[in-house]
Amino acid sequence: MWDYNDKVMDHFLHPRNVGEVENPDGVAQVGNITCGDALKLSFKLDKNNRIAEVKFQTFGCASAIASSSALTELVKGMTLEDAEKVTNKDIVNILGDLPEAKLHCSVMGMEALQAAIANYRGEKGGAAGKNEHEGRIVCKCFSVTDTKIRQLALANNLHTVEEITDYCKAGGACGSCLNEIQGILDGLWKEKKTESESSKRAEFMRLPLIQRVLKVQEIIDTEVKPMLAQDGGSIELLDMKDNVVVVKLTGRCAACPSAGVTLKSGVEAILRDCLFPEIVVESR
Repeated sequence: MWDYNDKVMDHFLHPRNVGEVENPDGVAQVGNITCGDALKLSFKLDKNNRIAEVKFQTFGCASAIASSSALTELVKGMTLEDAEKVTNKDIVNILGDLPEAKLHCSVMGMEALQAAIANYRGEKGGAAGKNEHEGRIVCKCFSVTDTKIRQLALANNLHTVEEITDYCKAGGACGSCLNEIQGILDGLWKEKKTESESSKRAEFMRLPLIQRVLKVQEIIDTEVKPMLAQDGGSIELLDMKDNVVVVKLTGRCAACPSAGVTLKSGVEAILRDCLFPEIVVESR
């Protein structure tokens, strides 16, 4: 038995806005009954282009019903521009919490809303879920593509197969795709890390030289010097050109046999961590 909180149980036992809107402006159905969950969402706009009426029909568990009910209460009265910004996290926040293994129910609600808005606009897919059905099928049991796995991972900061399964069921049946899902995640976050590091370098190099020098000096003063002072040493910043920082070790560090190790494993490592990985530290 799932440990549902009072809000989830209230929306499950007393769901709001159940049914179908007559002559809806937007309607969509997501999920698959054969996989255990399906949701149909319909809405009608008022003269101010706000959602005046919204209803749902859900085939699924308590979490699916509660998520759908909470979603309809959330978007009622919203403009389409605001509604399309609603995420599964917003649905979970209204409910207070959902078991990790049931988070896919909140995702289904978000996807249904996006698809219904897209239907109103004569588009395919939804704002955040656009093209999610494109790409290669990774999980054949639940028809989940590599595109959808990447989208969910980025939107919810997911790094493990277990988390992906919680959000879209992929990998939760036969398990033959588990290694492939983890490979997709590893590649995605490696790519994002590289992009972030490149962005940091570009941002740093755009600064005027004096600002770059001041930034490096600040890191040396606050991070490097306290470390060296523990062994009676210190350091001076002498010069900087592009990504090369020239320093001089002083105190006990100047004559230490391990000065080279200190320079690379200590000083350079700190600057790389604070700035970007291509920083090189040299000594005079």
